Amino acid sequence: MIQYLSEPVITVFIYMTLIFILAMILKDNSIVDIFWGAGFIVLAIVSLWPFDYFDIKKMVVTLLIIVWGGRLSIHISKRNHGNAEDFRYANWRATWKFFVLRSFLQIFMLQGFFMLIISLPVLHINYHEEVSFGVIDIAGILIFLTGFYFEAVGDLQLRKFKQNPENKGKIMTEGLWRLTRHPNYFGEALLWWGIWLMAVPVVDGIFTIISPITITLLLRYVSGVPMLEKKYEGRPDWEKYKSETPVFIPFLK
Repeated sequence: MIQYLSEPVITVFIYMTLIFILAMILKDNSIVDIFWGAGFIVLAIVSLWPFDYFDIKKMVVTLLIIVWGGRLSIHISKRNHGNAEDFRYANWRATWKFFVLRSFLQIFMLQGFFMLIISLPVLHINYHEEVSFGVIDIAGILIFLTGFYFEAVGDLQLRKFKQNPENKGKIMTEGLWRLTRHPNYFGEALLWWGIWLMAVPVVDGIFTIISPITITLLLRYVSGVPMLEKKYEGRPDWEKYKSETPVFIPFLK
């Protein structure tokens, strides 16, 4: 895997540096979330660039990433439009010493690093000259689509819930949010397990399992669930919802 990483590393460094500069100009580090999904599209396209022939698997995987990354970036852009800097980033802005340097390293470069790690199955597939397409790939696509459904529909249900003035200050507990407290996070983790499964038949592809493991751990234990749930700690309605609904995987409390 190491032999094809130099180009993606340079690409991510340039990409995240440009976003960092834009964030400094706008005084809003939370714009990095908007460019998260788009970054995977950039890496998928860059990894196809050296080849004149694109087989079915490469085309399908790249298309899946374009659909997922494009939807996610558009969704977050619409959600953040007209809002102040996200509370997580605003808190860091208020408390960090050496704010500019720490922002560059701990937000932009760190996210770039994780973008590379999570992209490994896509890069592994796209940088190999010939990759077959078979039953295991169909299974991977189905897992991806299930995850994409949870993420996209979960986001849509939450957006419609928040648009209703009667729900102001309330917690979303309906639809997919009845099955898991974080259907969008669960969906994002699951779809990467599907992408990884498609990389398994490629030589040494099984080792790219670091990708779905990383995104699952990040969302479940680091930057996803814990940071968001901390915001609601102590509220009676939240504690009730929390006691009744699985935190991440549906039906698994």
